[in-house]
Amino acid sequence: VLHNKKTYKAKIIGRDPSTDLALLKIDAKGLPNIRLARSKDVQIGEWVLAVGNPFNLTSTVTAGIVSAKGRSLQLLSRSARFPIESFIQTDAAINPGNSGGALVNLKGELIGINTAILSQTGSYTGYGFAVPVDIVSKVVNDLI
Repeated sequence: VLHNKKTYKAKIIGRDPSTDLALLKIDAKGLPNIRLARSKDVQIGEWVLAVGNPFNLTSTVTAGIVSAKGRSLQLLSRSARFPIESFIQTDAAINPGNSGGALVNLKGELIGINTAILSQTGSYTGYGFAVPVDIVSKVVNDLI
């Protein structure tokens, strides 16, 4: 289901447990796309927006800043043999259900894919993490 409330069937093209990413294909024409930023251009202190659907809420947006780059948290070490962890850390609220949503800069360019939080309660406590766009692009190209 997209933001315009249209529903499409999607096919899983591939999964990458090393980054916790999956590539889906929707057979439709005229779908919007997003411009990609470059990971090296993301700056600590830069304002970002986290877009997602936490708690089954449709299309939420939260704001924050980039707190760190290159974070390794051993989050994927249980599910992937060779986890690739070099997360962008942000204080933009990311909650359960937000995984797979966009982390964008103020130009609306994709800088990462929201993937995890660090929390004692399972809900937002100020630490969210996204896979950087350059890694996302590499994984997508490999899956294609």
